[in-house]
Order: sequence, then C-alpha cells, then structure tokens
Amino acid sequence: MFLRQVASFAKFTPGRMGKSTIVQGEFLFAGLNSFESGQEHAPHAHEGQDKLYLILEGNGMVQVGDQTERLSAGDAAFAPSGIVHSIRNPGPERLVVMAVLGPPPVK
Repeated sequence: MFLRQVASFAKFTPGRMGKSTIVQGEFLFAGLNSFESGQEHAPHAHEGQDKLYLILEGNGMVQVGDQTERLSAGDAAFAPSGIVHSIRNPGPERLVVMAVLGPPPVK
C-alpha cells in the first residue's frame, strides 16, 4: 500500500479534534489528528501502547511527560507507554498531525 499527500486525508470538525484512520494493521496504527486553531487533545496516557506524533502541517504545542515544545511540519515527538502526552493548536493556521500507535487501539 502506498499513500500520497497524506495530509489531504485530514477531517476537521468545528467542536473538537478531527480523526481519520490512514492504516491499521495487526501491529501498527496510523491516523490523522486534525485541529482548528485553539483545539486540543487533552493530556492522557496509554498503558501498553507507544505513540509517535509527526507534524505534517501547521504548528502545535506538544507535551510529553513534563516537557512541552512547539513543533512544526517535519518535527516529531515520542510518548512511550504510560507517559502523559497532549497536543494543542495555538493557531492561527490549521494543524495536521499523524499519530502512529503500536500496538493498534482495540476496535
């Protein structure tokens, strides 16, 4: 399977972060988290699941553990299993983030 222009699969919603699945296999999941200006994915953790955020478009404030950094297109952040993480779009442009999780979330 090959995908081109992955950010074009982004789905934006006015009230909260948009989500779209890109691929899901037995051992890996990749999806897009799409944020309008000011939207966020609140701090949370995944037990038994690692997460990689890859910024595709825009800028985001990403928290991993007790560190927070502003990341832009081409930057990434890794949140190991059990570590609190979050992401927020400070605006003004839209933010598109690929979230890669292993193992995949339970359907």
